[in-house]
Amino acid sequence: MDLENQAAIKSIADDIGSENLMVVLGMPGEGLRLAVETLTTGDPSWAGPLAGVSLGLPVFHILEETVRAEVPGDLYADKLLMMEMVLDLPQIESDLADMRAAG
Repeated sequence: MDLENQAAIKSIADDIGSENLMVVLGMPGEGLRLAVETLTTGDPSWAGPLAGVSLGLPVFHILEETVRAEVPGDLYADKLLMMEMVLDLPQIESDLADMRAAG
């Protein structure tokens, strides 16, 4: 997660409170793991605005069933269906479940 996004999320969390915020990501793999760690326990590289900042934000992936069920069908078909076809959705869901259980 780049430093600009970290700063924006930290600013929003400071303004409205972490308890009023959730994050929906669309990335796969290691990028997803790093983003979840950054948004829950803080920037693991200690390089960004979230270094040492544990926001404890709930993080979801746009392709998780509970999230994608909320996306209108036409929008999903237009913007997300191709992503669903090429990403390893079971792996993404497994990774998120593991990270939530560890957090």
